[in-house]
Amino acid sequence: MAYFQTRTTPGRHFLQIPGPSNVPDRVLRALDNPTMDHRGPDFGVMGKQVLGKVKKIFQTESNVIIFPASGTGAWEAALVNTLSPNDRVLMCETGHFASLWREMAERLGIRPEFLKGDWRRAAEPDAIEAYLRADKGHEIKAVCVVHNETSTGCTSRIAEVRAAIDAAGHPALLLVDTISGLGSMEFKHDAWGVDVTVSGSQKGLMLPPGLSFNAVSAKAIAASKNAKLTRSFWDWAPMIASNATGYFPYTPATNMLYALDTALDMIFEEGLDNVFARHDRMAEATRRAVRAWGLEIQCAEPRHYSSVLTAVRLPEGHSANALRATIGERFNMSLGNGLGQLNDRVFRIGHLGDIGELHLMGTLSGIEMGLRIAGVPHKPDGVRAAMDYLSGNA
Repeated sequence: MAYFQTRTTPGRHFLQIPGPSNVPDRVLRALDNPTMDHRGPDFGVMGKQVLGKVKKIFQTESNVIIFPASGTGAWEAALVNTLSPNDRVLMCETGHFASLWREMAERLGIRPEFLKGDWRRAAEPDAIEAYLRADKGHEIKAVCVVHNETSTGCTSRIAEVRAAIDAAGHPALLLVDTISGLGSMEFKHDAWGVDVTVSGSQKGLMLPPGLSFNAVSAKAIAASKNAKLTRSFWDWAPMIASNATGYFPYTPATNMLYALDTALDMIFEEGLDNVFARHDRMAEATRRAVRAWGLEIQCAEPRHYSSVLTAVRLPEGHSANALRATIGERFNMSLGNGLGQLNDRVFRIGHLGDIGELHLMGTLSGIEMGLRIAGVPHKPDGVRAAMDYLSGNA
């Protein structure tokens, strides 16, 4: 039985939301170790080890700063360390989380300018380039993009966004949220020219919620020296100074660092390329199931498809929330709800983290049975389509 569950249900709960993702038993065992002295010599050794490993997942040689927080904290850290009051920033409306990041910027006294979107596509590099070309005085200080929009299942091409900024000859910083993408899809902080990468522990890294990250470029660190937004807890400078010796300026989330160390070992043992290929396969099998059911994928552009999740639109007159409730009640499985303007219009299938073929087939079987029970019009061919794909594409 789960730690807190309102009724006893046989079998393991299927947590198929797009994060928090399932935590492997090996990571849970790491969490269960005794807490160590975070000022003692052993911690310094472990701290340097973990900080070195985490750079590899971001594919960077720069500093990666670890905060005891959710991804929202990492959003704030990225903004307050690089910007000043009334700074103009360019943001892209790719979905609910891009909208929340914009709202945070406004509350902090920054002036976000939003490139409108329809929540069915990712950020468009051409539109970003055109906007920046029009900014002749270079008043825009940063471009903020969500790499993998968890509310819609659309993935922005960050290398193309960097190329668009460069083509415009604009000096703006590039700030990227890959909270749900890191560890599941390819992300190259250095090679893609990202200045601040924001992420969190509870998605592709297969950890519970509780850690957030800023990977920072030399350009971002230089900007932080002149940034005027108030910061204390989120200040990079004391973190970078302490991290040089493996320590933290305040009490770190010690046991979560044990878990991070173990999760990174698991990812590197499988191999990053193999991890990404596995996620690609799970995603393609899921999309084939959705199409075979006769349902519509929320992401309208195949080139923007996410390998982390698939958001599925229900036919008019049918409630995605009612379907999710039916599946939860009958099959002990959680699916992601629609967020913001997509509330009750879509359900989201998470296929990220610690997941393999049989786990995915159980997920899709539960959805297909749920569609039948809830009376949602569909063709009963989705599970077969996914099974055919997975059995033929090892």
